[in-house]
Amino acid sequence: MWGIVNRLEKSIAFLKAGTVLVAAAALFCVPMAATPAHAFEIFGWKFFEKDEDEPTVIDPVSYTLTLDAGSDEELKDVVENASMLKMDEEKPVSGDLGLVIKARDDRDRILAALYEKARYGGVVEVTIAGEDLDRLPPNPEFAHQGPVPVTVRVRPGPVFAFGEVAFSGDAEGRNPADYGITPGEPADSILILKAGEKIVADLKAEGRPFAKLTERNATADHRTQTVDVVIAAEGGPVAPVGAVGVTGTKTVDADFVASYSRINAGQPYSPEALAKAADRLRQLGVFSSVTIREATALAPDGSLPMTIEVSEGKHRYFGFGAQVSNTDGLGLQGYWGHRNLFGRAESLRVEGAINRIGEGRFGDLDYSSAILFSKPGAFGPATTFNASLKAAYVDPDAYQALTFTGAAGVSVELSDVDTVSAGGEVMWSDVDDAFGKNTYLTVAIPIEYVRDTRDDKLNPTKGYRALINAKPSYETERGTLFSSFEGAITGYKALGSEERTVLAGKLAAGTIVGVGSLSDIPAPRRFFLGGGGTVRGYGYQEISPRNGAGKQLGGRSYVNATAEVRVNVTETIGVVPFLDVGTVSTSAVPDFEDIRAGAGVGLRYATPFGPLRLDVAVPLDKYPGGTSFGVYAGIGQSF
Repeated sequence: MWGIVNRLEKSIAFLKAGTVLVAAAALFCVPMAATPAHAFEIFGWKFFEKDEDEPTVIDPVSYTLTLDAGSDEELKDVVENASMLKMDEEKPVSGDLGLVIKARDDRDRILAALYEKARYGGVVEVTIAGEDLDRLPPNPEFAHQGPVPVTVRVRPGPVFAFGEVAFSGDAEGRNPADYGITPGEPADSILILKAGEKIVADLKAEGRPFAKLTERNATADHRTQTVDVVIAAEGGPVAPVGAVGVTGTKTVDADFVASYSRINAGQPYSPEALAKAADRLRQLGVFSSVTIREATALAPDGSLPMTIEVSEGKHRYFGFGAQVSNTDGLGLQGYWGHRNLFGRAESLRVEGAINRIGEGRFGDLDYSSAILFSKPGAFGPATTFNASLKAAYVDPDAYQALTFTGAAGVSVELSDVDTVSAGGEVMWSDVDDAFGKNTYLTVAIPIEYVRDTRDDKLNPTKGYRALINAKPSYETERGTLFSSFEGAITGYKALGSEERTVLAGKLAAGTIVGVGSLSDIPAPRRFFLGGGGTVRGYGYQEISPRNGAGKQLGGRSYVNATAEVRVNVTETIGVVPFLDVGTVSTSAVPDFEDIRAGAGVGLRYATPFGPLRLDVAVPLDKYPGGTSFGVYAGIGQSF
């Protein structure tokens, strides 16, 4: 038997980053206090770059690489992804010794990659200029009539399987299969590393903050081609959360930070709760960094003190954005905001937009403006007060409307995934549509419940989001009572161990009850479909019941369904074929007499703040004289 432990910690996956040229709408934010800038980069594109920004290689030495990894294509990819000699093949190294150092590091990296694939008998032979790597002198000198030849030959050897597995200490009694270690299965080294990490995580989840591994040993037997594993752990004492301190605040109230984190002295210690607390504070937008540090020793009362370390970011900001589509022309937006208005993360945002530029005369453009206010922790850590004033003039094909809306309400986080909100809304609207010119003054009480279990808000791969809302309303000009009800659910399912393909689906429906005539409902409150958020391929609000003259009326009910297959071609590029279906009816219950569908394909480019989205779709049942295709761009997945 031979011990195979020394390279276990080096078992790391090295991935190639793909690149792609995409066309998508981009949003640029300009800080209030700007500092001089030189070269900068956006999505891999560098601007204002000077020569001195390029790194200089001292005594550059070029090389040619011959990499022989055998005939197994999957294993060849693993080896090539691990080899920096392969990745940097076109780049010179610094000096002959630099080439030797890089080759030695490559040998270790390739061996670690082989261990990740349970190839513990693998051999990596490296020669430089025909000399074995281990026989080169301490300060080698190569002939430089041309690039130095480097040869890497990999003999991967057989796949080893797990043999005997022993958990001891506080890990004793746990099922190795629950930790990915099953006798007879391939003994990938990464599984051994992850098993140890998961045992420690499980012990900490039991309220043991000082849980640690005391042993993690793997021994490979080359005669039986098996790997025996021993993992031992020490849980340590169970300890509740102790005193919570806050450091790093300047203009934000430290007591608010402690309260909003919801880390309370006396509650059970939970790494998951601490991670959620840090995320909660980051989402306020006032901090550039948030770290929750645990004390290295228990307090005299047996509790674990903690410190929330924050660094405040810039509180004032402004920016602008733009988008263009074949159906809606050019749109421009601008905004100004403050993230810490009164010292407790209150946010104020003023924004305005002009849309449909190029689609008609100056008076036919769409205009909107809004003032938005939010106060987190207004009535307790789990509550947020929101208020807004909005004004808009919109001119879609179905109607023209000038609206002024004031709203206020409170949202309450019932749990990590459940939120309920309620408030009041007043909307005045002056509408010109198929029913003529009418003025409405509508008072409403919007109520909504949301359950969100998605793993990522901008690019989910699992979980679901379900919502249901009601909006009881009273139209004062006509003395009409009516209520709208809407529900929607989106779900996500990743396929395969690498989760490179995600199935995504959405189903939404709505109805308006309590009113006899469509004309009694303000046009902005009626239902329309079509456009980037509903049925792609059709124009914005193009799907609607129509009168004898072909004018869109809007409806009292709708059903909308979408299916997408999100395929990650590379680490950064994704392709998304999709199908959208929708129907709108004048009755309170959908009659499905006019079902419209759009189909298309999208391109995704991954960024740190979510994927850039570009979708192209065509209507499968085009309206006479209607939109022939649609192009949509944005940030984040379509739903």
